[in-house]
Amino acid sequence: MNAQSQDLRELLLETDEEFHQLAAKHHELEGRLHELTAKQYLSDPEQLEQVTLKKRKLQLKDRMEDILRRRRESQASPPSGPSRADARS
Repeated sequence: MNAQSQDLRELLLETDEEFHQLAAKHHELEGRLHELTAKQYLSDPEQLEQVTLKKRKLQLKDRMEDILRRRRESQASPPSGPSRADARS
């Protein structure tokens, strides 16, 4: 992740409640996955949990990336105002 993306992520963590909640949940799932990965053997229910956690974590990351992308696009696009055609009318 480049510095600009990292700065935007940090800004969103502070200012966007949805992004903050998604990141917190993502971190929580990462912790649980780490616990499962540390085990030498996973029971069948733990294996299912691991797969489910990975899928949920990817969903959260996709949603966070969508928010980041939309914010980058909104910052990159010029403010909308009257077009030249409107100004001539």
